[in-house]
Amino acid sequence: MFVRRVLPLRHTFLRQAGLGVPSAAGRLISLRGYATPAGNQPPKQNKKADDLEDTKKGRPSDAESKPQEKDVDSEFRIPKQLEQLEDFFKASMQHKSEKPRRDDRLSSSLKDKQKEESSGGSPGDNKPQAGLTVQQLGLFVTIMYICYQLASPDTSGREITWQEFRTAFLDRGLGRQTRCHQSKPLYNFSIGSVEAFERKLDDAQAELGIPNSERIPVAYVDEMSIVNTFIHFAPTLLLAGLLFYMSRRATGGSGAGGPGGIFGIGKSRAKLFNKETDVKVKFKDVAGMDEAKEEIMEFVKFLKEPTKYEKLGAKIPRGAILSGPPGTGKTLLAKATAGEAGVPFLSVSGSEFVEMFVGVGPSRVRDLFASAKKHAPCIIFVDEIDAIGKARGKSGGFGGNDERESTLNQLLVEMDGFGSSEHIVVLAGTNRPDVLDPALLRPGRFDRHVAVDRPDISGRRQIFAVHLKPLLLGAKITLEQISQKLAVLTPGFSGADIANVCNEAALHAARRAASAVEEIDFDSAIERVLVGLERKSRVLSKEEKKTVAYHEAGHAVCGWFLEHADPLLKVSIIPRGVGALGYAQYLPAERYLLTTPQLIDRMCMTLGGRVSEEIFFGEITTGAQDDLQKITRMAFEVCANYGMNDVIGPVSYGGKRGETEQFQKPFSEQTGQMLDAEVRKMITSAHRRTTELLTEKRDEVDKIAKLLLEKEVITREDMVRVLGKRPFEGKSDDMDKYLDEEAKRRSGEISRSTTIRGNAEYT
Repeated sequence: MFVRRVLPLRHTFLRQAGLGVPSAAGRLISLRGYATPAGNQPPKQNKKADDLEDTKKGRPSDAESKPQEKDVDSEFRIPKQLEQLEDFFKASMQHKSEKPRRDDRLSSSLKDKQKEESSGGSPGDNKPQAGLTVQQLGLFVTIMYICYQLASPDTSGREITWQEFRTAFLDRGLGRQTRCHQSKPLYNFSIGSVEAFERKLDDAQAELGIPNSERIPVAYVDEMSIVNTFIHFAPTLLLAGLLFYMSRRATGGSGAGGPGGIFGIGKSRAKLFNKETDVKVKFKDVAGMDEAKEEIMEFVKFLKEPTKYEKLGAKIPRGAILSGPPGTGKTLLAKATAGEAGVPFLSVSGSEFVEMFVGVGPSRVRDLFASAKKHAPCIIFVDEIDAIGKARGKSGGFGGNDERESTLNQLLVEMDGFGSSEHIVVLAGTNRPDVLDPALLRPGRFDRHVAVDRPDISGRRQIFAVHLKPLLLGAKITLEQISQKLAVLTPGFSGADIANVCNEAALHAARRAASAVEEIDFDSAIERVLVGLERKSRVLSKEEKKTVAYHEAGHAVCGWFLEHADPLLKVSIIPRGVGALGYAQYLPAERYLLTTPQLIDRMCMTLGGRVSEEIFFGEITTGAQDDLQKITRMAFEVCANYGMNDVIGPVSYGGKRGETEQFQKPFSEQTGQMLDAEVRKMITSAHRRTTELLTEKRDEVDKIAKLLLEKEVITREDMVRVLGKRPFEGKSDDMDKYLDEEAKRRSGEISRSTTIRGNAEYT
């Protein structure tokens, strides 16, 4: 509680014997005015009583009629602001008396205005007013002023100490009444407890010799405004409003925890595809993976006709792992399985099980299988299951119970919990089946392992046929012809890469404002996917362009005259992508085993660019850095992993150099020195062999380099025209077969057109 000295501005003075009464003259003065000392001697109490009686009778008091004598003591006088406020009160009383007459005048003026409008005023009178009316503006200003007064802090008060209160007021006899307030004090100080304050006040007045009848009474006032009450309860109201808002969001919408708000964070995130959402993918839409479709077809037959298997006592496998490189169509195959079987399909990613809250993963696994049991028969597909299915102890957790391990344990329990009679099949896709937990791969959980690899040339042709159907092809292009050509030009492409090529071809045709997609668009699309977009802003100087041309010509000639090297498909010296100033595209044979001569020929072909620079310019550039990294990695694999080196012997230290960081080497320091020596020896031998080859074929390298400087891009046909066919009998590849078929087709078309022309002339 606080104590304040109440001046005779808000209430009249309280006499020692009793309470005063309000002044008849209405001199009620607001506490917001500052009381300033005037330096006049305070009048005696009996004199003030006489003045008060004179004021009641309407006569001017002596205090008002006579000027007071100045003394060293000071008194409080009424400031000018408060006198102006009193005049305002008088004016307001006069305003109230004049208000009825003003209202009469206003009503009469309104009636006259209505008459003018009904009689047809000027056209400008009918225009709507752009701003607020006077009444609305006044009401708005009044409301804003009231809000400001309620919200603005009271600046009229000044906090004082008990010693100041006693010295400035109590010892001088200026205090007539002391009130204890909780709001809007004029002078305030903390009193501690009420008993201690009253005891101090009585002791102080006793020391001053003030009789008990004349001592200052203390009145305790507990004031609480609406604004202070609201501010006091504002934090509680805000917290209650926040909880109410979160509870409303918990019933629907997406927020923290996804659909269902924070209360639904343990719910499964699986997307449901059924007849209503239309799983339109069928096996006919999945091309290039015939073996995988045959193996997965057993699940479709079981879901369609389960009684056929149950009569024989057979149990359908609980699930299957679809493993393979990215973009090979694992998710597409799972959707096609659900679409072919005509059952609901629940799709979820492995990373959606683990969140920042502990226990969310197991809860979502339970909810996923509970939802699957409601929609049985159905298929559950968990994409990228290695996010939660890594072998326990290898998931990267340092002590404690890892959340991924808890999720994996719950998944193992759920897959053991449902039987074959529930008709639920679990499919999972992963790019790394080698890191999965053995308990997840045992029979009874994921029984089948379906490998979805990159398609061969036949599979690529089928996939291109599927993705080319929606495109508007040129009049001279047939679907079968372009599919075969693109399949030959895209070795190692996955299904996603093929779809990207078709889309990029359509975009390229749209950029050049063509009416249909032509072969040139597909060529540009393949280059865009392989090495990036052409960098027209990167202009090479003549010296740099010549260096790049001879570098790429060295690669091309080595690949053309080495028996086990991949045949050349295209060479370009146009800068593309991030850092490629030129590139050479080869057609790798679809082989699965490599011998030592094949690996050495590949190393020589990779060194062809650097050796060509040494032969023609006598110096080397930094452009061969990537080539050196490739041959170093290849030589290390030959010596350390493949066991093809006589000095190191038939050992394999596992892993690939530079792919994974290891805390220690899997071999001793002495073995490491031997490996370094053998790797350097193998690279030096390949470099010497490449130098001998390009020195012998110096003229051929010069021809190819000059052709590159002229055309910037040369193809397989240009190489055959300049260098002739590759000097290896029986080593024809897919490109050679395609070129032979194209030559036969073109010669057949020419012969047919000649026959038709001759028959027409004969007729």
